[in-house]
Amino acid sequence: MYDLSGKVAVVTGAGRHGGIGEAIARRFVAAGAKAVLTDIGAPKGERFGAEHIGTAEELQTIVDDINASGGEVVAAVCDVRDEGHVRRAIDTAVERFGRIDVMVNNAGVGYIMNSTLKLTQDDWDAVLEVNLRGAFFGIKHAAKQMIAQGAGGRIISIASQAAKRGFPDLAAYVASKHALVGLTRTAALEFGPHNITVNTVCPNHITTGLGARQNEFRAKSLGITVEELLATRAKQIPLGRVGRTSDIAAMCAFLCSSEADYVTGQNLDVSGGQEMH
Repeated sequence: MYDLSGKVAVVTGAGRHGGIGEAIARRFVAAGAKAVLTDIGAPKGERFGAEHIGTAEELQTIVDDINASGGEVVAAVCDVRDEGHVRRAIDTAVERFGRIDVMVNNAGVGYIMNSTLKLTQDDWDAVLEVNLRGAFFGIKHAAKQMIAQGAGGRIISIASQAAKRGFPDLAAYVASKHALVGLTRTAALEFGPHNITVNTVCPNHITTGLGARQNEFRAKSLGITVEELLATRAKQIPLGRVGRTSDIAAMCAFLCSSEADYVTGQNLDVSGGQEMH
């Protein structure tokens, strides 16, 4: 277990049970960190319906459960598309815990799937606004606060296997994750002199609640069952199993630990060997 005692983190997109954000938060807290957990809080239009987002109520149940187990976390409603929301989430960390040491840009949209010919401007904008603009705001304002504190910090964005290759029916998602790689490399160059590391974690497919919708879409498009799809995926992975949220949380914990002091500007595959570049 990496020691994150005394560290303060902000984790976006952490308001759904079984999600990557929740897993990251729990791993950080188990290692001694305090955290602000955020999610959008309420439905906003057809592309951000109740079935797709972390509500304020669900976010609070996660926070309450972590605190009941001895953690110290707080909830903050945050629509990452809004720069003011992101800035306030970071301000919340400073107000409640005195500082911010870790920013995890985890909020993302992966459930808008369609062929490029059928993809609408509104679909494109919805994906890019969350996956890329939201991460930009998180990087920008976390770095500002970390520079002001003068003690360095860690910024992690959750990218994807889709940051390394193309996938049919996911043009906007793939574009957003490829762009996130470039944003990360530039931020690493700019903030390195301040001892702030900036990296992405690139999972292969993880079957969270939202990942299940991807499974259903892909299985239907291939004319097979979800079980057959998952079995096929496992065969494509050298380690022989699909990814888990705990795999991603473990990499994030490593990147926030002293063991990763010299790691920055990297886009790290956590895919059981499915991606090797």
